[in-house]
Amino acid sequence: MIEVQNLSKNYGPFQALKDISFSVDKGQIVGFLGPNGAGKTTTMRILTCFMPASRGKVTVAGYDVFKESREVRKRIGYLPENIPLYTEMTVTRYLSYMAKIRGVPRKQINGRLDVVIESCALTERRKQIIGQLSRGFRQRVGLAQALVHEPEVLILDEPTSGLDPRQIVEIRELIKELGKERTILFSTHILPEAKVTCERLLIISKGKITGDMQVSNGRAISNINPNEDESNVPINTLTLVVADSDPEEIMIVLTNISDVVSVEKATEGLDDTMTFHIQYTHTNDIRAEVAKTIIKNGWKLLEMHTDEKSLEELFLSLTAETAE
Repeated sequence: MIEVQNLSKNYGPFQALKDISFSVDKGQIVGFLGPNGAGKTTTMRILTCFMPASRGKVTVAGYDVFKESREVRKRIGYLPENIPLYTEMTVTRYLSYMAKIRGVPRKQINGRLDVVIESCALTERRKQIIGQLSRGFRQRVGLAQALVHEPEVLILDEPTSGLDPRQIVEIRELIKELGKERTILFSTHILPEAKVTCERLLIISKGKITGDMQVSNGRAISNINPNEDESNVPINTLTLVVADSDPEEIMIVLTNISDVVSVEKATEGLDDTMTFHIQYTHTNDIRAEVAKTIIKNGWKLLEMHTDEKSLEELFLSLTAETAE
């Protein structure tokens, strides 16, 4: 649905985006994470045709952002960080105005307003003046205007910025609900809100994509670093404590297990115990296969446990060199 290839953006001598590439499939909810100044907003402004790139190619729903921007705009709903609301208008009048701008046929406008007002839980506020709404409800109005023309893709820039904890939860649940029918890319620098909302996280640091994580139940199950030949980066480490066994044989046999990246002998105890660390890509849980191999070879297993990196640790490692 979204294809970005070798995208770069220069502001004079400063390079905000450095040859980044990624894609977002139809129906995905993808978080776009990075510290302040990492390049998130610049990328989104290019995707939504608000800003030209210095070089590269971007397509949305098969249309070129630079050559077919009118077609792209028809298919994108955009919520910028600072929402362009007309605070003197009522909610209904503002959304009606936005529907006309977005080319919604006149006969369909009232129906579309009813749908987006209900979807964004604005029914009790539809006749209220926008300037009298709380920040949380203004965010909902911003989402409603992004949805009014039934876009295939939603691009949301810091949708929970400045909200209180209750409002953050409400907007997060709304994004999940909207994601059932649309492709969503939203930026944030707050990891907890992204990991409970998204199935995938793109990490950007100093204008480069440094990580591409698949997420399940708030934890990374795989990660690709585009700057390391698209190779899978080990997410987990499995620690084994074994007694009275040949360390060389253990390392050779365990290395041949699928998804194992490396086996390292860490320590050797005084009581003939040895500790090994197995790094593996978390596409599959290898513990059952490791246990089966240990039993087959007659090794004396004393302990086995995973040392899993948290999403927070991965995020910090992937953005470690970024200055705020």
